[in-house]
Amino acid sequence: MPELQRLRVDHSAAILAFETANRAYFATSISDRGDEYFENFTERHHALLAEQEAGIGAYYVLVDEDGAVLGRFNLVFVGDGVGEVGYRVAQHVTGRGVATATVRDLCSFAASRHGVRTLRAATSRANVASQRVLLNAGFIEVGPADPSDIGGQQGSWYQRDAVHVSPGDG
Repeated sequence: MPELQRLRVDHSAAILAFETANRAYFATSISDRGDEYFENFTERHHALLAEQEAGIGAYYVLVDEDGAVLGRFNLVFVGDGVGEVGYRVAQHVTGRGVATATVRDLCSFAASRHGVRTLRAATSRANVASQRVLLNAGFIEVGPADPSDIGGQQGSWYQRDAVHVSPGDG
């Protein structure tokens, strides 16, 4: 059973393998990270850990039983109890509800673990799969996104309330 884990330093190699293996797939629906991202991956990974430690965001990886990363799920705190959600899932697990279930999980503990009241996510018009994930995870479309928010593409913002789940609620 895959497990959603808070980003740690020892995730570095598995995340790089995930990003490298799925680079071409991701580029079909979102902007490519560029060669510099891969060349400086270790520094970028440490920067995310520092941001997480500083309370700027909470970064998670969905890890399979064998330690392979199946997806990345980010929560960036933008102020006033608002968190912006970002995610990417490995091509070989798409279409199985993995992204939707994990985004729902992230929404469920965003309030209790991170004090988030409202969750937002932007996606391009061309990224129909991401739109479906957001809608199935309880987000609603709330308006246009600036192209600078989504790699220069036209798209929309989606939003939902964070859900606090008490222990034992399930």
